[in-house]
Amino acid sequence: MSVMQALRVFHQRRIALPIAEDALVLDVGSGDKPSWRADVLLDRYLGDEYAAQRSGRGRARVSRPLFNADAVAMPFADGVFDYTICSNLLEHVVDPAGVVQELMRVSRAGYIEVPEASSAKIVDFPSHIWWCRLDPGTDPPTLVLTAKTAPDFDPEIARYLRRSGLERRVESVLNSRFEHRVVMLHWTGTIPHRVEGAVPDSLVAHAMAQPPHTKDLQATLIQVLTDAVTVRKQRRLRRRALRYDDLVRPEFRLGNGALLERRIYSDSRWTPAAPADQYGS
Repeated sequence: MSVMQALRVFHQRRIALPIAEDALVLDVGSGDKPSWRADVLLDRYLGDEYAAQRSGRGRARVSRPLFNADAVAMPFADGVFDYTICSNLLEHVVDPAGVVQELMRVSRAGYIEVPEASSAKIVDFPSHIWWCRLDPGTDPPTLVLTAKTAPDFDPEIARYLRRSGLERRVESVLNSRFEHRVVMLHWTGTIPHRVEGAVPDSLVAHAMAQPPHTKDLQATLIQVLTDAVTVRKQRRLRRRALRYDDLVRPEFRLGNGALLERRIYSDSRWTPAAPADQYGS
């Protein structure tokens, strides 16, 4: 991929989102690289111990109000967001259909990005538990998530790539056409989707037990480039005052007019202790 092609893909994925300037935006599964455009963040697993579920720094970044909650049970009111970003999350969660339903409940439109199955079947992250693709046979195309039954599509080929030391080189070749490595789905109103099968508990446990695969330099470069392109818009957005009670479900409201701050919001009613043998958002 040429530099210009890489920049175009980067701009398409991270900068050129079809969002009005006054739109209220949520980033679900924001991790260590939350979208510059998000007003509010949501993530379930925040600490360094969950770095295997991210591809950048170990710890989730708290650059805006961040709700520590599961994406299948968000604490937000119905339809409160104009736009929701859900990038590279669904391939990790046990119940992707539940997350999709929540996306449609809390937001009127959004963007979903997942690794594309045919590329992932060559080289995939061991923390992913679903094969993801778009079915072009429907209008609009249907997002299809098929349960993995093992960490690798072909264990013999996977062992060969690791044994030979070629895995990173093959991954680099695949990344040279990154626009084909991911599904980039913009949706409005509804998300046509289909989930096929269920992920074995043993594979869920395997995914959660993976060691960190942090890429600090890459993550830093992405963040620096994004901030450089969007710094003026970010300054305007961060001046927006958002009231806690205007965003959350009625049963979670405080009734005191409190404004959201740049910190983590946790509540035992929506954030149960993270069990070691389950995997959420």
